[in-house]
Amino acid sequence: MNSFYDSIKQGLIEAVEYEKGKLPNVKVRKVSISPINSYSQCQIREIRANLGMTQVSFAHALGVSPKTIEAWESGTNKPSGIASRMLELIERDNTLLERYAIVDRKESMTV
Repeated sequence: MNSFYDSIKQGLIEAVEYEKGKLPNVKVRKVSISPINSYSQCQIREIRANLGMTQVSFAHALGVSPKTIEAWESGTNKPSGIASRMLELIERDNTLLERYAIVDRKESMTV
């Protein structure tokens, strides 16, 4: 446990020294994060429809209740930040839920 504490402590000391300009040869990686999209009720419905999913199946895939999807699509509520980010990922790649085995589509034949 001490080595974990010591590692964190050393990292904080180095961060302070860097900010004071005392560590000039430190590699710095800057990360920019795109803003979270705000989705309208129509956009959410379109994302779900493009997946060919019902409100219930879409809710289960996202880990929310069907009432939540209903509220989003009626405009009563808006998705939270994490839900909006998930909607963005699905919108960018509509195979995402299948590729990560969240959704398993099986073809069935009717006779």
